[in-house]
Amino acid sequence: MSKKRHEELKKLISHHNHLYHSLDRPEISDYEFDQLFQELLKLEAENPDLERADSPSRRVGGEVLDSFQKMNHRKPMLSLSNTYSPDEIREFDERVRKFLRTEKPVEYFCEPKFDGLALELVYEQGRLTHAITRGDGTTGEDVLSNVITIPTIPLVLHNPKPPKLLEVRGEVLIFKKDFLAINEAQQEAGAQTFANPRNAAAGSVRQLDSKIAASRPLRFLAYALGEVDGVEFKSQEEAEETLYQWGLPVAREHKKKQLRQIRTGADEIVEYYHWIESVRHELPFDIDGVVIKVNSFRLQDDLGLVARSPRWAAAAKYAPEQGETVIEAIQVQVGRTGALTPVAIMRPVKVGGVTITNATLHNQEEIDRKDVRVGDTVVIQRAGDVIPEVVRVVTEKRPAKSKPFHMPENCPVCGEKTEKPEEEVVTRCVNPFCPAILKESLKHFAARRAMNIDKVGDKIIEAFVDAGLIKSFSDFYRLKKSDVLELERQGEKSADNIIASIEKSKKTTLARLIFALGIRFVGEQTAKSLADHFGSLEKFLSASDEDLVSIPDIGPKVASSITHWLAQKRLVKEARALLDLGVQFEKPKRAEGGKLSGLSFVVTGTLPVKRDEAHDLIEAHGGKLLSSVSSKLNYLVVGEEAGSKLEKAEKLGVKILDWDGLKALIET
Repeated sequence: MSKKRHEELKKLISHHNHLYHSLDRPEISDYEFDQLFQELLKLEAENPDLERADSPSRRVGGEVLDSFQKMNHRKPMLSLSNTYSPDEIREFDERVRKFLRTEKPVEYFCEPKFDGLALELVYEQGRLTHAITRGDGTTGEDVLSNVITIPTIPLVLHNPKPPKLLEVRGEVLIFKKDFLAINEAQQEAGAQTFANPRNAAAGSVRQLDSKIAASRPLRFLAYALGEVDGVEFKSQEEAEETLYQWGLPVAREHKKKQLRQIRTGADEIVEYYHWIESVRHELPFDIDGVVIKVNSFRLQDDLGLVARSPRWAAAAKYAPEQGETVIEAIQVQVGRTGALTPVAIMRPVKVGGVTITNATLHNQEEIDRKDVRVGDTVVIQRAGDVIPEVVRVVTEKRPAKSKPFHMPENCPVCGEKTEKPEEEVVTRCVNPFCPAILKESLKHFAARRAMNIDKVGDKIIEAFVDAGLIKSFSDFYRLKKSDVLELERQGEKSADNIIASIEKSKKTTLARLIFALGIRFVGEQTAKSLADHFGSLEKFLSASDEDLVSIPDIGPKVASSITHWLAQKRLVKEARALLDLGVQFEKPKRAEGGKLSGLSFVVTGTLPVKRDEAHDLIEAHGGKLLSSVSSKLNYLVVGEEAGSKLEKAEKLGVKILDWDGLKALIET
């Protein structure tokens, strides 16, 4: 019975995964999906002998390898000949017709040329068994442990009678919007940012720790076949449509117009080439041209190969969207996390229809690697069609007296000494009163889950800072109605509402205040752990590193960040000033003697309710919330896509609950 249900669950979950991730048309709610997934995990935990090679539970990652195994491709992964103009497209068509000895127009299959990492998926009897990088075209690396974490790739083909062997070739990508989010996260963590989406995708697939790949928003788009045994296709169009029906993602449409199109003859190919060029910047992924293939597989066989390229296909690339300009200055900007980012200020140059005047240089290591200097002539492009970047320096045009650039030792905005932790590549200003950081810090302080000053929005905060009315957290509580009325578009009623909301926010909890202070790495749950442990603001402000690491929810990295903050007398004085200005702490909502009293919880994944509601429910019944999983944790409450916390909890023997299980625990 367990084996039968296990097979049913694997098929059901894979089906709904495909609907959600590949087709964007889910048939069931997140909650219903979560119930299926939790049933699968429970069944596998209770029955270690069940077949898990194709189980969706493998999506979360977990393997750490010493290296990847080398594997040969059954058919070489060939490179395509490149063309760069409509005239060269016509020449390609002429060569094809000449070789086929026909004057009739040839039917071609055309599609975008993705700019990602080439990959071959190997399905045996319908199950994914290998995922091989292109390598040198003959031999690649089997990166299956990472590829199975990509949700758009089916672990089992959606075909009740799959072929004995099916090799599917395609590209691993990171979409443009996801690329921007990754780089923001990298910068916040003090890690190296990626130059472009392709590098981010390639770096993720080749990580030896599959948890890293699982945490990245990788996608896969199929476009070709390798070796096939047990099924026959007549054309490229039929093959790709069949792959799509079997659950593999392919490029579909843009603004209700198919991205993959059949075109007959050179004129129609050129028309397609220009159309894709006109929409390329609107596409969610990077492309660098189009691929043109003779549609008929019979004709492909007749045409054969020349050297290491097929005669029946060509890549029609677009001219590199690059420009040459001069760096007139390098300015250092300070971001909301205090990260110092060097930015090249350049003579305006047009690239890809956009006038570019500056480009990020990321950090000192990147500047040193490219040896970028003020006065240099540089080649620039838009990385991922999004971010302007310096590709290289034209050293032969370098001024004779140029000097290497070095990041400033003091913040260029506030003048405070900067810091660069050994394990990070980012230099930071750690002064929370730096004007460049202040506005974002104040927005965080006033946010709903922090001090909850509900009538003070982002624009009002910016206006207060610009007017010099607020220079620190405590200045919120020094504001008078007359100060508010000084701002534009603020009348009597609006001023009364703002002052009333500031006054109301004085009644808060210690956890909210600690969270509101914006200490790096101290999230909402860590703030609650600190509040529970110390009980008063004064005890927290006097905490030592030893005190902090003794708290189950706090590791050395977080403890170090907190002690660094506490070592700054100005910050501690600011926190104490809040009490002098009337901030008072109410007791947390946690019910003494409640059903969950004395129990600790971590919530992870997507629940059928908002995360805040789940937290409030746990605390309302006496439970204690933590932010990380350890052997001291009593319960992990899991939802959809629970990730690495679930795996760690299972290894440590921590009890696991779904949403219904949590409610049942309270009601028991």
